[in-house]
Amino acid sequence: VVQLVESGGGSVQVGGSLMLSCAASGYTISRKRMAWFRQAPGKEREGVAVISTSGGWPRTYYADSVMGRFTVSQDDAKNTVYLQMINLKPEDSAMYYCAAAPYGTSGTLFYAADYIYWGQGTQVTISS
Repeated sequence: VVQLVESGGGSVQVGGSLMLSCAASGYTISRKRMAWFRQAPGKEREGVAVISTSGGWPRTYYADSVMGRFTVSQDDAKNTVYLQMINLKPEDSAMYYCAAAPYGTSGTLFYAADYIYWGQGTQVTISS
């Protein structure tokens, strides 16, 4: 049974920071494509960050809206993906989901259909 469990969400003020974690079980994230998505009420789900290690080395990609503020990383030994978020803005408020793409090789990094496994989400709320 594959499980992705997010944690680290919470409420912070504008300009604050949070570190989200995604612990995977029943699934090895090494050399796989992992991503963070987010969805705010009334809005569509959007891709936030991707970390790809399919080639044996990490490559990261970010949505323009979070570029320079968010950093995705992973610890293979802990089988955990992280999303470090700094300089948070009200627009960052959303439920954040971790997702895994076991066969993800598409050039469209945020193609949702590639992500077979999803976590339950962790809420991030930014107050202005």
